[in-house]
Amino acid sequence: MTNNTDKPVTVIGLGLMGQALAGAFLKAGHPTTVWNRTTSKADQLVAGGARLAPTVGEALKAGSLTILCVTDYQAMYELLGASDIELDGTMLINLTSGSSAQAREAAHWAERRGAHYLDGAIMAIPPAIGTAEAVILHSGPQKDFEAHRPTLGALGTVTYLGADPGLASLYDVAGLAMMWSVLNAWLQGTALLRTAGVDAATYAPFAQQIAAVVAEWLPGYAEQIDSGSFPAEVSALETDARAMAHLVEESEAVGVNAELPKLIKAMADRSIAAGHGGEQYPVLIEEFAKPRSD
Repeated sequence: MTNNTDKPVTVIGLGLMGQALAGAFLKAGHPTTVWNRTTSKADQLVAGGARLAPTVGEALKAGSLTILCVTDYQAMYELLGASDIELDGTMLINLTSGSSAQAREAAHWAERRGAHYLDGAIMAIPPAIGTAEAVILHSGPQKDFEAHRPTLGALGTVTYLGADPGLASLYDVAGLAMMWSVLNAWLQGTALLRTAGVDAATYAPFAQQIAAVVAEWLPGYAEQIDSGSFPAEVSALETDARAMAHLVEESEAVGVNAELPKLIKAMADRSIAAGHGGEQYPVLIEEFAKPRSD
């Protein structure tokens, strides 16, 4: 019986992330074939034991699964859509960044050509690949994910989200929204405190504590959103809006940019005008869930 580390893999696309992916497979003992337009990017991997395929077609044939990590979905189509490329029976795992619609379209395209296809998202920076801190999201047919889960485990903590190929991309952008929102809130607070001579390093531990406390609210707030009921158990939105006004006023008074708190307050004001002032903060999901009309 072949053990997991004997399974050959192919990595197509050797930017910083692609190199990290291939390196993790090599370190885990997998025979690893690589391909990239600029062949010099494979030099270090080849020195470490990887095989450089001369063509995309040969790279595809070499692995029991092929990881794609290229510029965008169009690059994938250009590489794999040539008439001499045979995809029938190939296992493709696309870790290229894109939208959920692009992921679903790519899945249909690959399946029409006889390939098995999983879409994925990498929630990590290249140096983290190969460690438990690297979270790799996958969506598509579960049987294909389960068949290759042990091999994919060489990359980090692999997670299956569901059969919809677009889920990994949606989780990716949802995660980015969370990341940037936390960082932007911290920067807003840092800018305010700097006007009083408090440096970022002094504020950071306090901000961490606040972020951790707020994170604990999420499961309870999620229950309200999923049930569609928003009783003001802690604070009503109209009370929060008064605090938002204070944040705007303080920012303007000390000469700090107030665009972000003004945006948040504008959303709260619309929700209050729609009759939700007595409900709890998660009722704003209704504002986030609809496009602006102007």
